[in-house]
Amino acid sequence: MMRGIALPSFDSLLTRWAIYWDTVMVPHFRRWWAIWISILAGIVLFNAYFTLAINVSESLPDHVYLVVKGDKAVVRGGYVAFKWAGGGGYPAGLGFVKQIRGVPGDLVQEFDRNFFVNGDFVGRAKPMSRKGMPLLIGPTGTIPEGYFYAYAPHKDSPTRTHWIRAMPSRAGYPCIT
Repeated sequence: MMRGIALPSFDSLLTRWAIYWDTVMVPHFRRWWAIWISILAGIVLFNAYFTLAINVSESLPDHVYLVVKGDKAVVRGGYVAFKWAGGGGYPAGLGFVKQIRGVPGDLVQEFDRNFFVNGDFVGRAKPMSRKGMPLLIGPTGTIPEGYFYAYAPHKDSPTRTHWIRAMPSRAGYPCIT
């Protein structure tokens, strides 16, 4: 007959942890407290001004972006992180990183599902998504204040032919690749 494995009791585990804490961890923290405080302060300061965005799709060439938090002006050609409003098979609130191809005042035109910003070709609007859902054509005309034209070179990018509103809840934060 096989016997089960005897697990240590909770009291013995607690006693072993207390001995380890007193003999190893307390001396360690007494010796290295300044370094641990510096590391924690660095993490808090980093998170106050920056965050990392991970691109898990093929929509952009890079996979990790440093996002600069705060009210920064988005510039044409730069990258921006924002919260998605929903649609195209993606839930609202999902974080996106895209390239800025149009800023307020730029003209967006569409000819036969081909989109142009200030006369430069930026993409073709697909009629159907990869999941077979019909896709609407994005707006055309002059980009109003508070909006920008986000772009990704991948043919399946949901933002390829749409304006993105830069509202405080979905504010566009500049990114560094």
